[in-house]
This record gives sequence, C-alpha cells and structure tokens, in this order.
Amino acid sequence: MIRKSFILYSLLLTIGFGIMAQSTKKPAAKTVIQQEMLPAKEVTTVTPHQAAKPKLVVGIVIDQMRWDYLYRFNQLYSANGFKRLLSEGFTCENTFIPYTPTYTAPGHTCIYTGSVPAIHGIVGNNWYDRSLNKVVYCTDDSTVATVGNNSDAGKMSPQNMWATTITDELRLSNNFKSKVIGIALKDRGSILPAGHSANAAYWYDDKGGKWISSTYYMPDIPAWVKDFNAKDVVATYMSKDWNTLLPIDKYDLSTPDNEPYETSILGETTVTFPHKLSATGASKYSSFRTTPFANTFTFDFAKQAIENEKLGSNTVTDFLTISISSTDYIGHSFGPNSIEIEDTYLRLDKDIADFLQWLDQQLGKGNYLTFLTADHGVAHVPAFLAEHKIPGGTFSDADFTKEINQTIETKFGIKNIVQSIQNYQVYLNLGEIEKQGKDKAAIVKSVIDLLKQKPYIVNVFETDKIMQATLAEPQKKMMTNGYNPKRSGDVQFTFKPGYFDGGTKGTTHGLWNPYDAHIPLLFFGWKVQPGKTNRETYMTDISATVAAMLQIQMPSGCVGKVITEVTK
Repeated sequence: MIRKSFILYSLLLTIGFGIMAQSTKKPAAKTVIQQEMLPAKEVTTVTPHQAAKPKLVVGIVIDQMRWDYLYRFNQLYSANGFKRLLSEGFTCENTFIPYTPTYTAPGHTCIYTGSVPAIHGIVGNNWYDRSLNKVVYCTDDSTVATVGNNSDAGKMSPQNMWATTITDELRLSNNFKSKVIGIALKDRGSILPAGHSANAAYWYDDKGGKWISSTYYMPDIPAWVKDFNAKDVVATYMSKDWNTLLPIDKYDLSTPDNEPYETSILGETTVTFPHKLSATGASKYSSFRTTPFANTFTFDFAKQAIENEKLGSNTVTDFLTISISSTDYIGHSFGPNSIEIEDTYLRLDKDIADFLQWLDQQLGKGNYLTFLTADHGVAHVPAFLAEHKIPGGTFSDADFTKEINQTIETKFGIKNIVQSIQNYQVYLNLGEIEKQGKDKAAIVKSVIDLLKQKPYIVNVFETDKIMQATLAEPQKKMMTNGYNPKRSGDVQFTFKPGYFDGGTKGTTHGLWNPYDAHIPLLFFGWKVQPGKTNRETYMTDISATVAAMLQIQMPSGCVGKVITEVTK
C-alpha cells in the first residue's frame, strides 16, 4: 500500500514539473493549418475522431399528405404513431414546397436532391420533349427491361434526373459501402429518391400484384422478393372488404359517406362503406392501390428488405427510402374531407406505430434516423367548397387545347399549334411557326390574350420572361424555381385559389397554394431532440439537414439550408 502511494506521489510530481517546464519553453511553430485557421497566439490540439453514425436512415414520404392531417385527426391517433413522432421527434411546422408544379415526381426529387426543377430537371410527372416530339414520363427509360415480371412496367430508371440525391452522396462518401434501397407502389416514388447509384429500387406492378424492378439495378430480383411475391398477399387483402376501423358515426370530422363528387374504386359501383373489394374481380390488383391495405403492404415489404438485405448491420450507414402511395390514390378519388381519407390516416397511424416499434427491436432505439414528410398536399373538392359557399372550380386543359388551336388556325393558318399542355404550361409548335415564317410574337400574344379572357385565370405570361411578369410572392419564386428552359412550356397561366384542371368528381394538386404546398416535416431518432420550430422551412432543406447530420456532402444541385434546430 505504501509502495503504491509512493509511486503515485512520484508520478504526480513528475507531471507537475513537466507542466512547469513546458510553460517556460517557447511555443512550437504553428503548422500551416494552425496558422491559417486559428487566431493569433492560440494553439488548439484537435484529436481526429469519427463521429458515431446511425445504422440506418429511413426516409418516409406520405404521398399527398396535407400538413393539417397531423392535427386534424390527432385525437383519434394512437400514442405511438404520429403522436410519437411529434412528442419524441422534432417537427418543422411551416415547411413549404418552393416551386411549382407540386406533383409527385418533382416532390420526391426535391426531397432527396434538395434542389428545384430548374436545376434537377424533373419539371413534372410528365413534360413535352421537343427533341422526341412527344410527352415523356419522368422515369421512362427504353434502354432497360423489367425484372420480376414480363410487363413493360419496369422500363424505368432515374436517367432523367440531372442532380445527385442524398442517397447518392451517402454512397459516394464511403466508396459505395452504404447500401441504398427505394420502395414505393409508384415507380417514381421509389426510383427518384433511391438515386442514380442505388443498390435497388422496387415498385408495384398491377400485373399480378408483384414487386418489380429494372435491369438498371439488377439482372433479376432477389430470391427474397420472389418469395414475397409468391405469397400473393394482395389477393388475400382483396378477398376481404374495407370497413371503417372505428364505428362509422365516430368519423364526425368528415362529410357524409355518400357524396356525389366522390369517385368509386375501380371495379366498384358505389362510393360507400363497406367497400366491396372482394367484388372487384379482374381489376383487384389495380384496385388494391386505392385501399389503405396497400400502405401496410408497403411497410411489410420494407421490413423484408431491411431483414434480407441486412440494412443497418453494415459498417457504415445504410439508407432506405419508403414512399406511401395509397394516400394519394384515395385522396384523388374521395377528397380530403371524406371518411375514406380519415380512415386511411387512422390506419396509417397504426402502420407507422408498428414500423417504429419494429425498428426499435430490429436496430435499437436511437440507432436509426427517420424523417417523415410529403411530396405535396391536395386541394378541396370544388363541389365540396361550393356546398359551403367557398370559391373554387375546375376547367379542362383539353378544352384549352381545342380553343387555342382553332383560334390560331383561323388567324394565322397554322394547324395544331399546341403540342401539349402540361403542368399549367402551353407547349407551342415553334418549329412549325419558324417553318411557315409566321410572326412568333403575334401568335404568342394571341394565345396569352385568349387565356386571359377566362374569368378564373388571373395571369398569363411567357415562361422565359417570368422575371418581367407581375406576380405576387411566393408565386414568382415558386414558378421561377419550376421553370427549366430545356423542359418547360412556352406560356404559363395562373388562376384563382380553389381552381384546377379536372373533372366534376375527385380532386388534385399541383399549384403554389398552401393547400398544395404546405407539408409536414418531422425528424425522429438518432441524435434528434424533441422540439419544434414555427419558422418557415422548405422541402429543399431536408437533404441539406440530413447531409449535415451524417457529415457528408450535399447533393450536387442542392439549394437548401440546414435546419440547425434539428442538428443541435
């Protein structure tokens, strides 16, 4: 005991004298880095250190989820779904989409690139390609083939997206050791988030109700996917009817069940509960998309992907992107005030609670990072608004096309001047105007004057002259961010709130208005402290924030800012 005390005493004396001696010496010359980075007369020793990373990042996008759904149905939600994300996670209450059109493809692209259509190139779900003289789909790729089925639904890839994604940057950060997989019923909801360098992306094929992919990713789908498909889970779901989760009189936040402006599920003849899914017959695999059970199906497939691909057991962080698509199909058909949408979100809440609990058990609480957001919101059904004396209405792009073509043919002798109307923009046949030697400026002015006559249209302008257009904020910024000279149309039109291109039933989205552009954004899990911010944040900020948390580069077209409240 005495010997140990003596040794300890001697050691302390040695350290003490060492410190005194050091204080009398001249400071060592600073390294170049120290000279450049540190204030004068200050030296800091930094020990290199690799910060701990989450085992898995899970991005969840709820297709067509309005921000207010977080709170509108809150009293009926369980304790462990949306409420858990709100109480244990960080919520950005005023997150907006900073561009138009607010559609699925640009939404998913923006979330994962942190960029806008002007830069990343995905200007809509569809656009007119002048070089091909046809309308193209956002993920079309004729150079690849379907794997997992013999349909053409797998001829898809991310080739039309010009920028990298946060998932690409994660793979680039560690020489492609991270594993990245995308999952969604919709091809665009899987392919665009997973990025260019993904290990796999899977989407749903109506032909046989199977998960498929593309030769862009793999020569054939893995055995575990084949096993999952072989169970024909969809047929089991569709053999039962869709009844409300709660007694139907509990749905007092919704309109009555039988509304004339609702659209029935394919194969059904009514719009009321119970929905006779068992009677949809040959259309059952397509009709499945418009049921809440397809959301459960998606989460179940995601669990299988995590288990079989061993996501989260890597030496580096892995990334799984999940898009929940059925909320969009149901919302389009029945509208945001329907019992169908309310029931769908109550069921989705349970799916989320189950998935989070499963991740806790599979990876351990706090070992995974999740964000939940939406690609866009949705407008109220105009007929519903009319019932309550609120302005709104619909119009037809097809009618516009016919009217413009007739006018220009009469005045200038050019037939079929409109090549397409997409994303509230008119694509004109500029080549034919030049070929016939006609006055382009006069033709464009005639198109603008014609559209301005519509009582619900507020403004019309040439897209390449948007900076000269008199537009209110945030319209101008959003439309500028959505304009891409390679892919956008020639003339853009705007209209009164509550109006959109559509029919007399159902609803849609795509505009600058808050009902389409105000989305939820919650971060949860690894290093996320509970809290919220009411300051304005943007969809573009998501990938910037995740990049900061993972200490990797932002995507190549990212214009977003880090949400510092999340990273503290």
